[in-house]
Amino acid sequence: MDSSTNNPLINADLAPVAIEDRTWSSWNIAALWIGMAVCIPTYMLAAGMVSLGMNWWQATLTVMTGNMIVLIPMILNGHAGTKLGVPFPVLVRASFGISGAHIPSVARSLVACGWFGIQCWIGGAALYTILGVLGVFDPALDKTVLPVLGITSIQFASFLAFWLIHVVIVIRGVESIKHLESWAAPFLIASGVALLIWALVKVDNPGDLFTSKTNYAEGSSFWKIFFPQLTAMVGFWATLSLNIPDFTRYSKSQKDQVTGQLIGLPPTMTLFCFIGIIVTGATVILFGEAIWNPVDLVAKMGSPVIVVISMIALLIATLSTNLAANVVSPANGFSNISPTKISFRLGGLMTCAIGVLIMPWRLVEDMGAYIFTWLIGYSALLGPIVGIMLCDYFIIRKTKIDTDDLYDANGPFKGVNWRAMIVLVIAVLPNLPGFINAASHKAIFPAYFDSIYNYAWFVGVLISVVLYWILMQPKTNRNYS
Repeated sequence: MDSSTNNPLINADLAPVAIEDRTWSSWNIAALWIGMAVCIPTYMLAAGMVSLGMNWWQATLTVMTGNMIVLIPMILNGHAGTKLGVPFPVLVRASFGISGAHIPSVARSLVACGWFGIQCWIGGAALYTILGVLGVFDPALDKTVLPVLGITSIQFASFLAFWLIHVVIVIRGVESIKHLESWAAPFLIASGVALLIWALVKVDNPGDLFTSKTNYAEGSSFWKIFFPQLTAMVGFWATLSLNIPDFTRYSKSQKDQVTGQLIGLPPTMTLFCFIGIIVTGATVILFGEAIWNPVDLVAKMGSPVIVVISMIALLIATLSTNLAANVVSPANGFSNISPTKISFRLGGLMTCAIGVLIMPWRLVEDMGAYIFTWLIGYSALLGPIVGIMLCDYFIIRKTKIDTDDLYDANGPFKGVNWRAMIVLVIAVLPNLPGFINAASHKAIFPAYFDSIYNYAWFVGVLISVVLYWILMQPKTNRNYS
C-alpha cells in the first residue's frame, strides 16, 4: 500500500510493513522482552507480594503464573501484527471501527504516558545518585525545593537529562529502539545475576534467604492474596497485550514472534522478580530493613565504582523498558488521531511532553500502592478491549481481514462499531465499584464488588468475548456506522 497518497487514514508509520522489511528474528523479539521486563517496577513487584505475607517461592510462582497467562493474548494478538503487518491502532479499526478505534488507542496511549513519566523519574533518580557519588554536588545540602514542582533543581535537572535521552532516540525512529534492545538484553541479564550473586555472597548463611516462612496479616491467607496479585501481575503487561502488534508487525514469521515472546517474557520476568525477592531479603539481614527499591540499595553499597556501574545498569534497564513499552504505543496511537499531520516521531515527542507535564514524582510518592492499585485498575479497562479484539479477529473473522479495508474510510469498517462500544462499557461496569473502593480506600460499595475487582482483567476479558460474539451475530460486513 502506498502511504504517499492523500488517504487521511495512513502515513509511512501506520502503513503495513512490507514483507522485505519484516526483519525481526526470534532473538529480536526475545531481546525486546528482556529489555522491557528488566526494570525497577519488575524488581519491586514480587517484593511487594512478600510484604503482604507471601514467602519467596509463592511470590515467584505468582509472577510466573501471571506471565504465562498474559503470554496467551500476547501471542494471539501478535499473530495479527505479523500476518497483516499493521500496528495496534490500525488493527483495532476492525473491531471498533475506523472512528471508534480512537477510544482504545488513546486509552492505551494515556496509560503509557503515565508509565513513561514514572520510568523517566526513576532513571533520573539513578542519575541523581551517580552525580552525588561522583561529587558533583552534596546530596545532604540539596534541600531547596522548587515551588510548584515540589522537587529540588538538581532532581529536576537529572530527570530532564534522562528524559532528553529518550527524545533523541525517538527522533531517530523505531529501528534505533530495536538495536538498543538487542545490545542491552545480555548486559541486563548479567547485571541482574551479578546483583543476585552479591546477595548470596554478602550474607553469612545464604540458606536464610530461602526460608519458607509466611507472614500473613490476620484474616488473610495465600489464596486471598494470590488472586489479586495474579490479576495485578497480568495487569502489568495488559498494556502490551493490546499493542504487541506494534512490534510483531516486523517479525519474519509467526514462529519468530511466538518463540521470541515465549523465551523472552515469562523466564525474564520470573528471574528478575526472584532476584528482587532474594536481594530484598538480603537487605533485611545486612541493613536491618527491607530495601525494595534497587536505587536506594545501590546507594548503600559504599564503593563509588560499584555504585556508578550499578546505576548505569539501572539507567540502561529503565531506558530500554521505557522506549519499547511506553513510547512506541502512544506514538502510534497519537499518530492515528491524524495520520497526515502526526508522524511516529511527533507522536513520540507528544508522549515525552506529557510525561513531563504529569509530574510523575507526585504519582509515585507511594510506589507500592500506586503500582498495585493502578495495575488492577487499568486492567479492568484494557481487559475488555483485548477480549473484543481477540474475539473479532479469531472467532468472528477467522483471521481473515483485507488489509486495504483498514485504510478505507468508506469501507466495511467505516465509522464506529457501536456494538464494540456497548460491550466495552458493560464489561467495565462490574469492576467499577471495586475500583472506587480501592481508589478511595473506603467501603462505598458492598464487599462482594471487591471480590469481583480482584479478578478485574479476567472478568473483563470473559464478558467482552461472550457479549461481543453474541452482538456480532449474524456475521456481517456492513458498515459499522
